[in-house]
Amino acid sequence: MNPEELKRRNFENEFIFLTSRSSGPGGQNVNKVNTKVELRFNLLLTSSFTENEKELILNKLKNKINKESEIIVVSQSERTQLMNKVKATEKFYNLISKAMTMPKKRTSTRPTLSSKIKRLEGKRIRGIIKKMRKDSGESIE
Repeated sequence: MNPEELKRRNFENEFIFLTSRSSGPGGQNVNKVNTKVELRFNLLLTSSFTENEKELILNKLKNKINKESEIIVVSQSERTQLMNKVKATEKFYNLISKAMTMPKKRTSTRPTLSSKIKRLEGKRIRGIIKKMRKDSGESIE
């Protein structure tokens, strides 16, 4: 599932934003203004996901979810609170979309005839080089 499809579900009214002082860029402004944004989203209380989706997200993002089943995303790279808020929401949508996409199953393949021949030819040439070294007693390369 891509982030655009997730945005249509409209999670914004369930987001909780907390702000604090950032350690990012901004010079002396960093010491005065709360630009760091922390986005919290309670996964168990939301009605936007089905139970299967919630279970999938809980399993895949268990390192990013706290004991209260909240997904926490932090952004402090920008100089303004508004831009950090936008970045945090983008990070959230990307995180959820990555967790909800199922990996493609790998289909096993066999080596082609030409790749087998090429490999055996390389081994044969390497063997000849080693045999020549053995016979003459000096190294060739």
